[in-house]
Amino acid sequence: MAIEIERKFLVVGEGWRRDIEKSVRMAQGYLNDIATVNSGRQKASVRVRIAGKQAFVNIKSRELGHTRQEFDYEIPVADAEALIRLCVGGLIEKTRHHVRHAGFLWEIDVFEGDNLGLRVAEIELPSADTRFERPDWAGAEVTEQLRYYNLALADYPYCRWRVEEKL
Repeated sequence: MAIEIERKFLVVGEGWRRDIEKSVRMAQGYLNDIATVNSGRQKASVRVRIAGKQAFVNIKSRELGHTRQEFDYEIPVADAEALIRLCVGGLIEKTRHHVRHAGFLWEIDVFEGDNLGLRVAEIELPSADTRFERPDWAGAEVTEQLRYYNLALADYPYCRWRVEEKL
């Protein structure tokens, strides 16, 4: 079992683009929905992701905030394609850009489809109290805001948000 310690920020500007190391197109769906997880009937989200030429099943414990349990398993792409057809809610489509800043790898997700216009930067940390330099393109922190989690975006995509929900 791995523990994921992750912080999320909205992306502002385009300054991050000059430091892209690699980019991967992704499509992902969920085998359960946010209502089931929020009700407590399930204590984890179950995601299927195709990332480039690889595919994964991922299970994350449901805690709001920066720390949760995570289980990630590579599976054949054909299996992932079949599982995505079983998913509930919308499909999450995005390109993930890997950017290094001040010794840390940042993952910048540029969403497409129903979440077009949303850009979120994530940084994984070795511990909750790890200090890091925040780049100028990392805007408002949204780690504690459920609506920015992919499971929530599959159910209530960015295109349906009211103006006041978009920070």
